[in-house]
Amino acid sequence: MQKAQVTLGIDIGGTNTVFGLIGEDGKQYYHNSVKTEADRDPELLFNKIYDHVNSFVENSEMDLLGIGVGAPNANYYTNKIENAVNLSWGTVNVVDILSKLFDTPAFITNDANAAALGEKQFGEAEGMEDFIEITLGTGLGSGIVVNGELVYGHDGFAGELGHIKVIENGRECGCGNRGCLETYASATGLVRTTLEFLSKFKSESELRDIPPNKLTSKKVYKYAQKGDKIAQQAFSETGRILGRALANFVAALSPEAIILYGGLANANDLIVGPVKEALEKNVMSTFKNKVDILISGLPEDKAAVMGTAGLAWHEIQKEN
Repeated sequence: MQKAQVTLGIDIGGTNTVFGLIGEDGKQYYHNSVKTEADRDPELLFNKIYDHVNSFVENSEMDLLGIGVGAPNANYYTNKIENAVNLSWGTVNVVDILSKLFDTPAFITNDANAAALGEKQFGEAEGMEDFIEITLGTGLGSGIVVNGELVYGHDGFAGELGHIKVIENGRECGCGNRGCLETYASATGLVRTTLEFLSKFKSESELRDIPPNKLTSKKVYKYAQKGDKIAQQAFSETGRILGRALANFVAALSPEAIILYGGLANANDLIVGPVKEALEKNVMSTFKNKVDILISGLPEDKAAVMGTAGLAWHEIQKEN
């Protein structure tokens, strides 16, 4: 019986690290998670992952072809995580550690880039050569694929579309600048917009019964679905700002599609409608009605592992 060929996807977060074995067709053979323990020696984490995965592989018909890793401040060129805020590791060569442990090739990039490659391998971007993946979570991440390859730039950090300035002297951003796209088009951005609208407008809203420090994007979504005008206006404004920014990205990159992934993307028409309307209103005529706005095809509970495994599959396929 032929062994199943798989790659190992590892997604490193500040609290938990998830990992799994994924076939070329997206079939998941194994899934697990461990505490990252970001304040300890990173080799302890990778040894723990090795023990779990190796135990499973040794007792099954598996052929591990490669490893993909997604992490904050991960650099594809240097193979390192470089001074990530939520990991007290400094700079660590993750690829070197993992390739020696598993005796197989390893690759690393940031989580948004991994999501783009997972989308290309297993999701809505299958068969696409030019697209943009936008991850809408606490912040806004992005992975840009041109001619079938991720855009990394000369230093490995290209594609930070969340830090394009969209409002002059706008909201303060964690990066140190003001008016960045992610301060408006993200889960936290949606909440900030909602609070501003509650203060600015006198419309009746059930959101007024929620203490400001208890308001979340999920609650805004819940009340928007129920017809709450303030909640719906907040989604419309979020989509308008995002769509206007995407029009600029389209002019520069001419993608076939822009794919939205993450919590806000799950709001579907509440976010997609305003995004599409603003994109078409602001994009130059050459690109009108040429770019699809799609919701990610990656299952949310498996997306992180499928993205990082997709990175490994992408690199392996390049070599064959």
